[in-house]
Amino acid sequence: MSTRKPIFVFSTPPTPNGDLHLGHLAGPYLGADAFVRFQRMNGAAAWHLTGSDDFQSYVVERARRDGRDCTATARHYSAEIAETLALLDVRPDQYTVTSAEPGYTEGLRDYFSRLVASGRAAPAENAALFDAETGDYLYEVDVSGGCPSCRAATGGNICEECGEPNCCADLLEPRSGRSPAPPRRGTAVRHSVPLHEFADEVAEHHARGRVPARLKELADRLFRRECLDIAITHPSSWGVPPTETDVTGQVIWVWPEMSYGFLHGIQALGRRLGRDWRANRPGDDWKIVHFFGYDNSFYHAVLYPVLYRLAHPDWSPDIEYHVNEFYLLDGEKFSTSRRHAVWGKDILGPGSVDAVRFFLSRTRPEGRRTSFSRGAYETVLREELIGTWQRWLTDLGARVEKLHDGIVPEPGAWTPEHRAFRQRLDDRLSALTGSLGPDGFSLNRAAGELHGLVLDALRFAREEGVIAESDRWAGQTRTAISLELAAANLLAHCAAPVMPRFAQRLAAALCVPEPTEWPRQVPSPPAGTRISLARRTFFVPPETPDTAQPLTAQPVPRQPDTARTSGADANDADTGTDVLSWLRDVLRTTLQLPEETPLDGRSMNELGLVSLQTVALQYQILEELGVDITGEELFAAPDVAALAALLNDRAEAIRI
Repeated sequence: MSTRKPIFVFSTPPTPNGDLHLGHLAGPYLGADAFVRFQRMNGAAAWHLTGSDDFQSYVVERARRDGRDCTATARHYSAEIAETLALLDVRPDQYTVTSAEPGYTEGLRDYFSRLVASGRAAPAENAALFDAETGDYLYEVDVSGGCPSCRAATGGNICEECGEPNCCADLLEPRSGRSPAPPRRGTAVRHSVPLHEFADEVAEHHARGRVPARLKELADRLFRRECLDIAITHPSSWGVPPTETDVTGQVIWVWPEMSYGFLHGIQALGRRLGRDWRANRPGDDWKIVHFFGYDNSFYHAVLYPVLYRLAHPDWSPDIEYHVNEFYLLDGEKFSTSRRHAVWGKDILGPGSVDAVRFFLSRTRPEGRRTSFSRGAYETVLREELIGTWQRWLTDLGARVEKLHDGIVPEPGAWTPEHRAFRQRLDDRLSALTGSLGPDGFSLNRAAGELHGLVLDALRFAREEGVIAESDRWAGQTRTAISLELAAANLLAHCAAPVMPRFAQRLAAALCVPEPTEWPRQVPSPPAGTRISLARRTFFVPPETPDTAQPLTAQPVPRQPDTARTSGADANDADTGTDVLSWLRDVLRTTLQLPEETPLDGRSMNELGLVSLQTVALQYQILEELGVDITGEELFAAPDVAALAALLNDRAEAIRI
């Protein structure tokens, strides 16, 4: 059994009311992915966990607009989100779909009952808003107005600008999303927590770990209020009702729910890994790291520590926080309603993913709002990644071919300039280690250091290249070439958390092992190694067509007279041969397996299906076959043929 402290890195579960755009991707998801990659290269037991925040009120609104039920809406967009994350090469180790996760509802209710049993979460009657025409209770997506704290335009319950919560009834000039009439003010009894009573506990928590000053300032601001009662249930039919019956017709609010969801995700991950991690018994050896946007700061950094204190009073959670600001598009907020967005699927593909990851790393909003523009991205791609990085690497390869027949030379004499360049490489390694480490984590700095490393090498190559063909100074030239190759190898290793595909390709071109360990010193390719840098393409111009395979397989052949909604898409072959063939294709694309990889006779566990891929597979089965299958059923099937037979039987039963 490993004695390493487990590190659970969470990116805020996205709301499945739409796909992910670059504003989403640049924040928690890229950050958490790079963080985990670096931790693993340094031998840490780290995992990336996220999921689908299904019970958000925004899912209800999207379902209304799409004309389908909430469950179908959440499942559809959850699968879209999973695919987009995969396009960014973000593949979480645990992807929890809250509306479908086995045991989730029961665990959440038990967690809520613990809050109630503490005596600090109890029904309270407080001000509320109701639609004047329908009488509907208004919160979150259904109401908007001015923030009572900063007066900026805001939705219900949280202000994205100042980060402070509201109770909806305190909104300035509130507007209902259900009818044009001004909302009616009234009262509602909801389970609530008197958060203002926990200022010292929150300050104690903030003093223990990595908590950015921005979050401490928000907490200080909030605790200046005399009263900060936070409702943790709301009247709704979409969500998980508590076990308690003293307040009826309500569900556990999705934001307090999320604090349990993190613990459940750890438990689900542990179940697959054979670890005894329990949501109802969080471990003192757990290290939790949160990546989230500033608009989620109140929940993560103020509310959740209090809820954990109430539900698990003997647990002192070890939590670190990484917060990003808003990522803008051409200087304005991303807006789907105004079609002001760049969707992940619009720009990501195998040929572009590393360039996108580099640009987002360089420009993501760390400590300030930043902006994406397509023109700036394409300029960086053409002038820096292609015009500088690729040009230096291919030129280096050409010089090694010309001067040394493609073989890494043995270093010769060293000059002061050589020693100075080697020191710069050491300095870059130190700076990159700091910028990707937990204390000073910054993808802005990491991207800047990677580019700086290339610029250092390019300048060194120009300065040393003037004597490259001189026989008199051949020994010094061998040393210079060797140092440039060391710089290229360092680039391959240090780019791995940020640009994993580029790092793998560069390592392959240098004929060194794939970078899986973070270097403690500048790594040099062994002398005598044959390399193949000269004609390698690492980045392609933005107008180059992407020939990547689609992430979804071709649909099962359908009978021409079969209705799509009947679930009869499987076909009418008694043997289910078409379903088996279709399932093989789906598994190859979902798992990104080579065509020659054998599938038959292997279970989902043996094929390495993980939670994110499970969601994508379940959705494709539902869309193409009309069959709703659980994760347990997928993993219980002894092999691919047995699973295909089960799907075929279910599809036939639906058609009948």
